Amino acid sequence: MFGFIKKSLSKTAEAIKSVVPKKKISFSKDEIETILLEADVEYALVEIILNEIYQSKVTRDILRSKLLATLAESTYKEPEFTAPFVELIVGVNGAGKTTTISKLAARYKNDGKKVILGAGDTFRAAAIEQLSLWAKKLDIPIIASKQGHDSSAVAYDTIDSAKSKGFDNVIIDTAGRLHTQTNLANELKKIHRICDKAHSGAPHRTILIIDGTQGNSAIAQAKAFNEMIGIDGIIITKLDGTAKGGSIFSIAYALRLPILYVGTGEQPENLTPFDKYEFVDGLLDAIFVEEES
Repeated sequence: MFGFIKKSLSKTAEAIKSVVPKKKISFSKDEIETILLEADVEYALVEIILNEIYQSKVTRDILRSKLLATLAESTYKEPEFTAPFVELIVGVNGAGKTTTISKLAARYKNDGKKVILGAGDTFRAAAIEQLSLWAKKLDIPIIASKQGHDSSAVAYDTIDSAKSKGFDNVIIDTAGRLHTQTNLANELKKIHRICDKAHSGAPHRTILIIDGTQGNSAIAQAKAFNEMIGIDGIIITKLDGTAKGGSIFSIAYALRLPILYVGTGEQPENLTPFDKYEFVDGLLDAIFVEEES
């Protein structure tokens, strides 16, 4: 697991190296500011971190404690539920929703769970086709309709089918139009209501997919989705393709929401559970030289 996370931070490490070519045992606060900004940690959060450091020289242990504090609320506690466990996947187009759904489905299936998908993004025909192809590849059933059909009806039918056939997990895709559109907000709220009607308490988890290459610009987007329907957790995709790995600290700190997984590649197995200790240590390895024992 750690190998995947550290590898996914390689571009962020390269960005840090461009401003601090040589790793050291300690840095000045000005140097740490430069490093964190280069890694795309939001300026306001960098200032908060530095204001809580009273030493003139910043060591690995000092910075580690401050970075971990920004991820203090990244722990997720699964709610009580009656099977099937229903998850609603939201996010803008291009964030990697469909691919992430396939990765989640593959993960559950490998754990011995019976999984069914719901192609609730009826706004785009391509989304239905793409998810259907993944379902076929993974040999997982899917409930799908045609473009333009009622997405909440797809959600209801998927849950209803899962209940009648004894499925463990339901994963429902949703439209990914820009979060500023009122019709998307209304649609998502309706899907939430219909899920609860189909199965009391559903959706049990609403996950927001964030494109890691967007860095801190994803924060406003995430806040908007959270205000619409309430987000239970975040999955950050394309972390392996960005030098903005530090934005995870800003996103977690700003939203006070747990990061569940990070996408570290294109294959179904490239969905890594987020571990804040491994993530922070992976970043610090790019900054500090190991102290001699």
